[in-house]
Parts: sequence; structure tokens; C-alpha cells
Amino acid sequence: MTTSENERDYVQSLERGFAVLLAFDGDMVEPTLAEVAAKTGLSRPAVRRILLTLQRLGYVASDGPRWSLTPRVLSIGQHYTATKAMLELAQPHLLALAEKTGESASLAELDGLEVVYVARVPVRRIMSINVAVGTRVPAYATSMGRVLLAWAGAERVDRYVDEVAFRPLTPSTVTTGAELRDRLDEVRERGWSLVDGELEGGLISVSAPVRDQSGAVVAALASSTSTGRLTTAELEERTVPLLLRTAAAISTELGHRPLRA
Repeated sequence: MTTSENERDYVQSLERGFAVLLAFDGDMVEPTLAEVAAKTGLSRPAVRRILLTLQRLGYVASDGPRWSLTPRVLSIGQHYTATKAMLELAQPHLLALAEKTGESASLAELDGLEVVYVARVPVRRIMSINVAVGTRVPAYATSMGRVLLAWAGAERVDRYVDEVAFRPLTPSTVTTGAELRDRLDEVRERGWSLVDGELEGGLISVSAPVRDQSGAVVAALASSTSTGRLTTAELEERTVPLLLRTAAAISTELGHRPLRA
């Protein structure tokens, strides 16, 4: 990559925003605008705009001429710590699931209108798209997305249906909000999701919810195969029990304790 390309991709305003946030430390817990400007080397007008933006986003607060960080800044680190911890403890379980099933195992989270792979143990290439950690796929057409949406709450589902642009990725793809809601009802009823050929023809996947200490669904665990290897009935019979046990094991390590009758 050339220097000009590097410069073109560089967002200076973002750098300045972080510089202002990092100006708050043990020596400057509640600095004034002038003190932040002096420490960062930025102009006062620039620091003022950045502070007002951060205040609007909820990361800083002002008390007269002095500024301070709000507890919201902790959410950045907490999200990283929680996700990193989940990935570290989930990895052995994904490896075990892949070994037992002979199929790829994945862990995914919901991000906006898409599902993003956060961990994956590939066994063989079963999709024409390149699936790796960081890959994003439409939530409405995947078993992982349906698991994550099924327990996301009615308001979140309403917003998703209003915002997403349904596309017929294959002849089997769900393409309306009403169809998706019906599928989500089915997922909640049986506790897991199976999607056959909606993201890509010949691809079958099953997913189960992974829950944290509070019981909230924080990720979806999936096992994927092709119709050339297993039928949906065989996948349900052979893989789903293993998938559910693995998801429960990961959830237990995250502190989840299911209520018992």
C-alpha cells in the first residue's frame, strides 16, 4: 500500500477524538477546555467541537468550565473484555464440536442488520463465499441470525424488519417481515434454528443460543454442512443434540444457570 493510499484511509478527526479522551488521566481528572487543548496540542475551537460531540454521545459531561468522563467510556473496554473472554473459553468447545460432527463450527454475534463471525473452526469449504472471522452475512437468511433475533426482543425485531432490505439470495430465502417473524416464533418454540439453502443453495446450518450470566443471548453457536453430506433430518438427529450440549456448556462457563422446574 502506498503512502498516498495510507493517508487517504486515515481519519484525522477520529485520531483527535481519541487524543481528547486520552487527555483525561490521573493528573487531569476534570480538566478545562484550555487544559485539554494544551495537553493535546489541538486548537481550542477543535477541542470544543470534540468535547461537545463526546458529550452528545454520552462519553463526557461538563460542570461549568470543567469536563469529566462518564461511566459510558467503560462500555468500550467491557465489550472487548467480555467478547475476548467468551472467545477464549468457547474455542475448545468449537474444536470439540467440529471434531464430533466432522462439520464446521462457528460463533457469531448480531451487529446491526448482519451477523458477524467472531470465531470459527472450518473443516471443509462448504460455501462459495469466503467465511472467516469477521465475515458478515444477512441475519434474516441464516440460522445464526434467527437465533440472535429470536431473543433480541420485540422492539429490536420491529426495528430490524423496518430497516433491512430483504433480498432473495436463493429461491428459498425468506423475503418478508411476516415470514421472518413466523420463523423466529418457531425458533423460540423449539430453542434452536435450522436454515436450509436460504443463504446459499446446498448449505444447511443449525444454530443454538449462547447465554450469559443474566440469561441474555449474547452469541449463536452454529454447525454447517451441505446437502450432499447430510439431509436436514440427519442434521437434526445427529448434530442438534451435540450443538445444544455445546451451547449449554459455553453458557455455563459464561455464568448462566438455567432455571430448573
